[in-house]
Amino acid sequence: MARRRLDEVDAMRPMKQAGVISTHVLTFFAPAASSVSTSAVMLLTHFSREGFFFISACMLAYAYKDSGREGLSRFYWRRFVSVAIPYLCWSVIYFLYLLPTAHYASAAAALEHFAKEIATGYYQLYFLIVIMQYYLVFPLIMMFLRRTRDHHGAIIVIAVLGQVTLMTLMHWKVVPLLRTGWVREATPYAFYLIGGSVVAFHLDAVNEWLRRHVRLVIALTGAAALGAEAIYFLAETGVTTVLGSGNDPFQPSVIPFNAGAIACLYLLGVALVKPGRSRRLRAVVRSGSENSYGVYLAQMVFINALIWLGWAKLDSVVWWPLLCAATVVIVYLGCVALTSLLARTPLAVPLTGRQRQPWASLWPRLTPSPTRDTAVSGRRQEEECPGPERGTEPEPPCDHAHQGYPDGVLRPVAVRSAVLGEGTRSLGG
Repeated sequence: MARRRLDEVDAMRPMKQAGVISTHVLTFFAPAASSVSTSAVMLLTHFSREGFFFISACMLAYAYKDSGREGLSRFYWRRFVSVAIPYLCWSVIYFLYLLPTAHYASAAAALEHFAKEIATGYYQLYFLIVIMQYYLVFPLIMMFLRRTRDHHGAIIVIAVLGQVTLMTLMHWKVVPLLRTGWVREATPYAFYLIGGSVVAFHLDAVNEWLRRHVRLVIALTGAAALGAEAIYFLAETGVTTVLGSGNDPFQPSVIPFNAGAIACLYLLGVALVKPGRSRRLRAVVRSGSENSYGVYLAQMVFINALIWLGWAKLDSVVWWPLLCAATVVIVYLGCVALTSLLARTPLAVPLTGRQRQPWASLWPRLTPSPTRDTAVSGRRQEEECPGPERGTEPEPPCDHAHQGYPDGVLRPVAVRSAVLGEGTRSLGG
């Protein structure tokens, strides 16, 4: 059965990647003296990680909720082509790219480090490992959700309670093993993966409710953000750490904001693609969506290059918030340009997760293309969408979990040397 193309969801992807890049830019280019305010901002920008998993699960379930076992082989082949191959290719690229500055003691040490990166993921690439874990159990999850259609509300409640419990155990290290062993596993993101899968079964109802309650959603999200920040500053100023501490993305206080931010991002996507928008805006949004996977994959190429150039030293002449904002724009546009070019070469699939595009399509078209609409073409959304968040194609995640520290707390300045490849274990994005 053909399904309509979810343009509003596609519109979320470039905005989410901008949030991802913002987090990484703050990590590497914000001055140490601003660590308190920087960490407060990053506490909220981490929602893009959970947003990635929610959107990926939702679109995957939306595309396959009525499919049977006969589609499994095709499903896994597409996952392999769009996720596993780009993951391996970019792991090699980053290893070679950083090799001149890594200073390994020997070739054996370099190969050992590379093997660890393949197993755990260089910086932001580990999200692909997490989403592939979800793919392994996806058929079972769909079977379960089909059989429990009348109890999806209860499933969401159980998922919320489970998420709060797990984040509590991880944040306060009640069970230390959870902190050190699960930050690169799918378990800490189970609520968002399950929630996205459930929403796919009720997408029309959820869409209608969100559109009717825009102000309420924005107000609740704002309140949740203020609550999370209040808990952060109470801990930062030494008042109390009972409710939470630091800018740790793995703590119960950020769960309400994460959920609200995902809803707000969806509403913004709805606003961007609603009827009446200019053809130029629609073309830009579509281009941003199509290139978002490549933006995720390539972002550390540009960030590392700017670090090597001493870009952060410009904060002596430019106010650092402006410098970081400009850096986000530079990195994002650089990634879009690189991805657009790679998508038109024989390496399009392994390096961008997309089918090769004609050079004539390099500049976004200003006229709508009826064949891109699934209502006209009869193709499922996932047929033409690269990345985990589109239909069934995973877009790389990136988001930013623990930045390489076992306790999961971000330290904006301390992570820089490790990402530059100084022979240390690469960090999570």
